[in-house]
Amino acid sequence: MRLKVILEKFSMLDVYEIRRATDEYVELVFYNDKQNEVDDILEDMLGFPRKPAGVKPSQDDLGLTRDHGGIWDNQTLFVNECEGYTVMAMYWPWDDEVHTTLRMARLEK
Repeated sequence: MRLKVILEKFSMLDVYEIRRATDEYVELVFYNDKQNEVDDILEDMLGFPRKPAGVKPSQDDLGLTRDHGGIWDNQTLFVNECEGYTVMAMYWPWDDEVHTTLRMARLEK
């Protein structure tokens, strides 16, 4: 699964900013009022969150996300295992309660 394929699903949303978009890493900022649509896209592509917001991350979650900024209690983590690699996506909500950064990475096993 290429990250740009997932990114294409966001083209219909009013995205605040696309910071980076490659086959290995995507970072974009979306408006929190689009949260349900973003959830639907990621759940369709990656499945339900492995670590929902409000849940303490496991040691495995921390290890998986370490190279991409880690994961905190208030953040959400999606993970999908594919042939030869892992796709992860993380929500990083902003303090302004208006924006959230979405980071997606394709990790080689």
